[in-house]
Amino acid sequence: MDVRIGVQQAVRELSLELADDTDRAALKAQIASAIADEHGVLWLKDAKGREVCVPAVKIAYVELSSENAERRIGFGG
Repeated sequence: MDVRIGVQQAVRELSLELADDTDRAALKAQIASAIADEHGVLWLKDAKGREVCVPAVKIAYVELSSENAERRIGFGG
């Protein structure tokens, strides 16, 4: 699953590829919980094991890939 996070006052967004078996509902609950907490942080672990932390107050948006999204390979025309 691909996740893109927009961070306030940052030019680029964070883009992560999570493990294919990531529970979508649990991830959405984790994001909502972090945003609801005034001092919350969002910790995510990508498919390669790297961990990323984002202060919830700096999150502008979070975009999850669609459940039926197919992987694109190569160059499209």
